[in-house]
Amino acid sequence: MLVDGKWVENWQPVQAKDEKGGFVRQVSGFRHWITPDGSAGPTGEAGFKAEAGRYHLYVALICPWASRTLIARKLKGLESSVSVTIVEPALTDQGWRFGDGSLADPDPLHGARYLHELYTRADPHYTGRATVPLLWDRQTDTVVSNESADILRMFNSGFGDLTKNRVDLYPTDLRAEIDALNERIYPRLNNGVYRAGFATTQLAYEEAFADVFAELGELEDWMSKGGPFLFGDRLTESDIRLFVTLVRFDAAYYGLFKCNQRRLADHPALQAYMLRILSLPGVRETVSIDHIKRGYYSIRALNPTGIVPLGPDLPWAAQAGA
Repeated sequence: MLVDGKWVENWQPVQAKDEKGGFVRQVSGFRHWITPDGSAGPTGEAGFKAEAGRYHLYVALICPWASRTLIARKLKGLESSVSVTIVEPALTDQGWRFGDGSLADPDPLHGARYLHELYTRADPHYTGRATVPLLWDRQTDTVVSNESADILRMFNSGFGDLTKNRVDLYPTDLRAEIDALNERIYPRLNNGVYRAGFATTQLAYEEAFADVFAELGELEDWMSKGGPFLFGDRLTESDIRLFVTLVRFDAAYYGLFKCNQRRLADHPALQAYMLRILSLPGVRETVSIDHIKRGYYSIRALNPTGIVPLGPDLPWAAQAGA
């Protein structure tokens, strides 16, 4: 991680633990907002006006948080307004690394070799992990945000008339329900799989494991009684937030993160729901099972040999081009 702008150690997935040895996720360090007129958003400073071609998004296809933003960018038709760079899937001793154009992209803005170089470009004294997604402002040459939940909402409403798709992922009449569901799914499932995979004690692992499968069971019941999406026929940000975890479950979390009570394939309603979202225009392009497996299995704290498994057999992935 970076400490006062200096890279101080090899990349480690667990930077903080609670009193039970549980994984504690870092709080995002940049929280500005893009708005149609450049006024301040809920956090941060004003001055980030929605303009075509001004902003650039750095992502990793392994990362569910980054994939949230990629999906929102696709669904809102912002491809021509917000450019994208994909980093290499395998984590290195210095975190995310830019590619040579074969498996991943070079940095088009500053020629950086590692993502952490952009963090210290924006803040020479930055302390914390250099995470994706990272939303960059070409005009002021700094970071707008590295908080995926904020970026998802910026892409939904912050670009005004620049969006080419009028789907509203955070409609006013559903906001209370969306927020409540997000607050339930995030700690128990989205972050629950990480709490299980990065637990440093048996107790922390078992608590996370129980949360993951309790939530999957409740969501299976939810989707078996309704649909096609979490809130009936209206696609929302909650669907995106859930999808990015489900699409990675059998390929990564079931094995590497020891979330092995049941596969997603053992939840027929959730599996069908995941496939419906995968089939939405543009979503399939944000999913790479190859990157997902290469990335997660490069975490040496969990897989010291670096061997990437050939399985599991995911017929839907081949059929969907994922």
